[in-house]
Amino acid sequence: MKLKALFLNCTLKKSPETSNTAAFIENTEKVFKELKVDTEIIRVVDHDISFGNTSNEGDNDEWPEILKKVKEADMLIIATPIWRGDRSAVAKMINERFDGIMEEGNDENGQYPTYHKVGGVMVDGNEDGAKKAISSILFDLSEQGFSIPVNAFCYYVGKAGPGPSYIEAKGGKHEFTNNMMLLMVHNMVHLAKTLKNNPYTTNIKQLEQRAKKMSEE
Repeated sequence: MKLKALFLNCTLKKSPETSNTAAFIENTEKVFKELKVDTEIIRVVDHDISFGNTSNEGDNDEWPEILKKVKEADMLIIATPIWRGDRSAVAKMINERFDGIMEEGNDENGQYPTYHKVGGVMVDGNEDGAKKAISSILFDLSEQGFSIPVNAFCYYVGKAGPGPSYIEAKGGKHEFTNNMMLLMVHNMVHLAKTLKNNPYTTNIKQLEQRAKKMSEE
């Protein structure tokens, strides 16, 4: 069974500037490849992404091109650095853009294109905020149709206050981070395979009608 994982690097640094988040992704990518999963990495800030909450904001918006790759992948990993104790502005923006996919339910049962895709989160930084970023992103992904497996996240943070980040601090040698990374990848791949063989049968359209009747009684 062929699977593909897509990473969205939400660093604020444009290429070719060094990105700690990119280094973290590269280590995680190796584990996916060990499991025979194809991978692709997109540094979001290198693209012209418009603000908004639809799938296409017109003009020179490059989000539709990225969204096409999301739809072609089986797994999506949003990777973000910590800024001001939370996810980056880029990560916040793309989660807002994913709201548009909730208007793309199919004609058969209303399921979104993301309904059989698996979501995960990676966070890195040199101070606290990882769990806040993780919880926000995973909630957004779940509401937007992605399935979230057990331990669908990994993170690296340094000591409190300014200090060395993932590369300088040798985060790739941090046992807790590596353990969480391995759990995330293996659980994401397991769930992706499961959904391939057993897709959701939920009929969103029928349930919406039932909810309407229940509310009128």
